[in-house]
Amino acid sequence: MLKKILKKTFKYIGILISLIVLAGLAFRAFGPEAHPPMGKLVNVNGIDLHIHPTGIENDKPTVIIEGGASSSTEYYHWLSEGLKDSLRVVRYDRAGNGYSEQSDVTRSAETIARELHQLLEKAGESPPYILAGHSMGGPYIRVFAELYPDEVEALVFIDATHPEQVERLNAAKKSSFRFKTTLFLLGTASFLADLGIVGLFESFSGPLLAGDGLPDEINARTRDFLLNGKRTRAYKNEIESYHSALERGGKTDDFGTLPIRVFTAIAIDKEAYRKNGIDPDKFLNETIAAQKEFAQLSTNGKQFFVDGNHQTIFTKKENADIITKEIIRLIAEMQSDN
Repeated sequence: MLKKILKKTFKYIGILISLIVLAGLAFRAFGPEAHPPMGKLVNVNGIDLHIHPTGIENDKPTVIIEGGASSSTEYYHWLSEGLKDSLRVVRYDRAGNGYSEQSDVTRSAETIARELHQLLEKAGESPPYILAGHSMGGPYIRVFAELYPDEVEALVFIDATHPEQVERLNAAKKSSFRFKTTLFLLGTASFLADLGIVGLFESFSGPLLAGDGLPDEINARTRDFLLNGKRTRAYKNEIESYHSALERGGKTDDFGTLPIRVFTAIAIDKEAYRKNGIDPDKFLNETIAAQKEFAQLSTNGKQFFVDGNHQTIFTKKENADIITKEIIRLIAEMQSDN
């Protein structure tokens, strides 16, 4: 009797899985098409990268936004909106992110910095630049500034990832079960997205990748990135180089008098941290101290606190306004000094 029940159960489970896969494949074939990119595609080393410049060119530096891992240009909407009337602003999608094609090249910090440099050249963007890096964008802009020091006039760190994120801020060690599980789950998620299952699920919900505070028409575009597994595979590829990128970024530890502005998110979900056995107040204090070290990379560094979390620090307009106003103020100071 038990054998018959198990056989029937597995039969129904198999039928259910088959139906889900068929529904996902039908969604891939007949579902919605992705929006056209807001910017343009530029070929770099055989890969089309999406770049979205706004604002007119003038005698001021161009602000280059280097997003966090898997974060497409859409998320930095309010930063662009707040700067474009005064400055040239460039957002772009790293290989595999957003509307950019995926690359088979290992996602090292130097590779990403050099690809950005080539992209800017091919797109006709000219230095000097102010580099603004969010999250993993932080280590990348440090490497870019080291490789091309004559082209960079200032650095802006937006809740950026610290080189000692593992040792001091609870990030997973490369050898840990937690890190390996993350890679496995990302691989699984990309496979399910390629089957259309993730996109099908999202069609019955709100945008799963929506940014809190972004306009609806911007969040609607984030649905494009779950229509297949490209974005999640790119995220996995970048995370595989996470620890080496932190190490490489940490080697650039002295920027002389280069202006540096640091924006630190101070709104955290304390209950969530407690559930994971982490003292939230201690963690926040350590985060603030670690972020302060970005400002200390230069004799002209300042740290600012923003009442947002790791994402809402820029997806909410009122928080993005704090950052953009300070960037505009910084440029005015730089021009008055000259």
